[in-house]
This record gives sequence, structure tokens and C-alpha cells, in this order.
Amino acid sequence: MTGQDFSAPAPDRPAPGFGPYAPGPEHSGFSAEQIDTSRPHPARMYDYYLGGRDNYEVDRAAAERVIEVHPQVRLSARANRAFLRRAVRELTAGGIRQILDVGTGIPTSPNTHEVARETAPDTRVVYVDNDPIVATHAGARLLDTDRTGFALADLRDPGAILDHPTVRDLIDFSQPVALLLVAVLHFISDDEDPAALVATLADALPAGSHLVLSHATDEPYEAYEGGRVDQTARAGVVDVYKSATAPLNLRTKAGIEPLFGPFTLLDPGVVRVPLWRPDGPVPGPQELNHTIFYAGVGRKG
Repeated sequence: MTGQDFSAPAPDRPAPGFGPYAPGPEHSGFSAEQIDTSRPHPARMYDYYLGGRDNYEVDRAAAERVIEVHPQVRLSARANRAFLRRAVRELTAGGIRQILDVGTGIPTSPNTHEVARETAPDTRVVYVDNDPIVATHAGARLLDTDRTGFALADLRDPGAILDHPTVRDLIDFSQPVALLLVAVLHFISDDEDPAALVATLADALPAGSHLVLSHATDEPYEAYEGGRVDQTARAGVVDVYKSATAPLNLRTKAGIEPLFGPFTLLDPGVVRVPLWRPDGPVPGPQELNHTIFYAGVGRKG
């Protein structure tokens, strides 16, 4: 939970990270011309769902269209974020000291490295995203943060991620790594073969590594007797993302499980995000029916 006022609109201004003390584009591997605020970006829309202020009018307008047809999207985003925190705490408690967080989006405190270091202060974290604005935010917020870095790269080119100097500098691929693909693979189309992209990253990871994955779905919650898919809402959400920089590709549980590839699923398997090793009250079936994310954690043997 962010604790912010979700009803207060963010001002239409450049987001934090732009200014005299922010790292310029020359330090992030892109030019100023590459920053596009004319189209909504999923990372900035997600930031808005979470109550963040690092977004633009175009992102807020698109996010409000999603909220109009699927009001529970904010609860889903927060539940997904809580899953990430639980998974990171569990893995660091189990000995993981390296995290590769791909498709990280706008940094939202507590960030992955902050959560990891609650348990293991020596954890090394590399954030990866393909959006230059995310890169600027990450650069501004990670200044002077030891053992933490950002790589401007795209999941569609996993080789570039693995070869990125920041990744190579901070991640020792002879030791177990936690690979985080949280709320990112649903922006990869079937034609782009998300399973193959995950497999390429997995091949670089040694035994004992883990995959933390969450993915959007329009599948009804199977234990809810009144569960159904509102096709009008589904079409409305998908249509909004068609105008964004990355379209939305919803998948069923049966379509998500194969994405784990060589990773053996830990209990309780692939479940709705609030059901993955909850540390508090579990929502009822009706609420779970409106939770749009499946999630799971797997271990490479």
C-alpha cells in the first residue's frame, strides 16, 4: 500500500527525476528525443493505479478509462505489488543475494532492493526496463545506492539484458539469482514467444535460482460460483492498451504455467496473487474473481 490519496489527480508536469539534480539522458543510454509522452505507457499507468504521481495526463486519461470499465484494477495492482514484496522477502530469507528485476516500471517505494535489504542488507539488485522515462526515474532514485543499478534494455532482447555492463558488473551468474518478471509478460505477444524469452534468461542462471512471475488474466476465479468474465469490460481494457506503447495480452492459468519452463513451481503453484503465501487475511471468492493477476514462484534445480 502506498498510503497516498488515490482521489487526488497528479499535476500535469514532468515527473520527479527531471530537473537540475536528475541524471540526464546522456547517462541513461538514450537521447532526449526518445522520450515519448504523447502515448500512454503501461509503466506510468501502473504507477497511477498504485497512487503514484510519476505520470502524465495521457497516462492518467488512459488509466481512468481502464478504471471506468474495471474499477478493481487498483486493488489488483496493489495486491500484485504486495505479492512481489512477499516473494522477495521469502527468497532473501532463503539465501538469495542477487535479484534481476526485469520490466520494473516506475520505482515505487518500498522498491525491490529496499524490501530485500530488510532481510539481507548485502543483496545486489539490477532493475531493467525499456522505457527511457523509467530509466530517468530509476537513475534519480538510485543515486548513491550501493549494490544497485539500472539497465535500459528490453525483455524482447534477453541477450542484451544478460550482456549489459550494469548486469555483468553486479550479477554473478555462477551464484543463484532471483529473476523477477512481475506484471510484464502480458505485454509480450504470442508471436514474440514469451516462453522462449524466459528460457533464454533461465539458461544463464545456475541451479538454485528462482523465477518470480505474475501475469494478467481475464479468466474467472475457479472457486467462485458466480465467476464469469465480463466481456464488455475485458474488451474495454484491451482497447485502452491498444493505444498505449505496449498492447495487453491476457492469458489463462493454463497459458501462464508453461512460462515457468525449467523452474519447478513452489507451493502453492500458480494462484491469484493474494493466495501466494499470504501474510494476512485472504480475500473472499468474489474479491478474488476481480483480481486480474495470477502469480507463482519457481526454482531451478
